[in-house]
Amino acid sequence: MPSRTRKFRGSRTHGRGIKAGRGAGKQGGTGNAGLHKYKFKSMLIYAPDHFGRHGFKRPPEIVEQPVARNVGELGKLIPELERAHALVRDGAVLVADLSRIGIDRLLGGGLPAEKWRVFVAHASARAKEKVELLSSPPAGASGP
Repeated sequence: MPSRTRKFRGSRTHGRGIKAGRGAGKQGGTGNAGLHKYKFKSMLIYAPDHFGRHGFKRPPEIVEQPVARNVGELGKLIPELERAHALVRDGAVLVADLSRIGIDRLLGGGLPAEKWRVFVAHASARAKEKVELLSSPPAGASGP
């Protein structure tokens, strides 16, 4: 009986089809093909964390989302601050408690039209330059 090589002499592909006999041969797909089938064992060895979810996602209701406003928007907040009894006029200076209307953070965008003294939980450095920040809520602001 002749060897396979001798048997296929004169045959262009030696019975392998056109591409199978070239280069790397039949790879079984490219990339991640077959990781859940015939390449499963190699996936377990070389990339065991490839499939599935990893880590955790915090529930949206407990993720803190601070409400921020710019210094330039303080003038637009005057009616809302007055409704919440969180604004006191001290001569030419407006004294406000922004935490009363749910604002957690003051940012430095824009310029205030009037002089402000503000009580707020957090403020950026630019906001501190533009308005005077208080360490406690204004005394004249009464509760609702």
